[in-house]
Amino acid sequence: MNLTARMITIDCADPATLAAWWAQALNVEIAHDYGDFVIVGAEPLVLGFQRVPDDLSGKNRVHVDFHTPDRQGDVERLVGLGASIVAERSMPGLTWTTLRDPAGNEFCVAG
Repeated sequence: MNLTARMITIDCADPATLAAWWAQALNVEIAHDYGDFVIVGAEPLVLGFQRVPDDLSGKNRVHVDFHTPDRQGDVERLVGLGASIVAERSMPGLTWTTLRDPAGNEFCVAG
């Protein structure tokens, strides 16, 4: 099998605003803005934001997991940017925080 993941695309109502938030959260640049589709970052993690007419209803089925050596500090920084905490979880050897971005999309930060 020769499949290679290149981008994770997030459906949203306002691609420019959500892409700008994620660019700030990840400390990366907006790579391309096509109006209804905005691309943030560069390999190995590229996020795409595409305009869709439907609002998010319920929990998203796919989410991005991030890792950081300073989970607590980065969670506080993301909350300061407008994310909200959903839950703190742990299992032996791993602790993570589930958050929502300003549009309600869940993602996790582990450390």
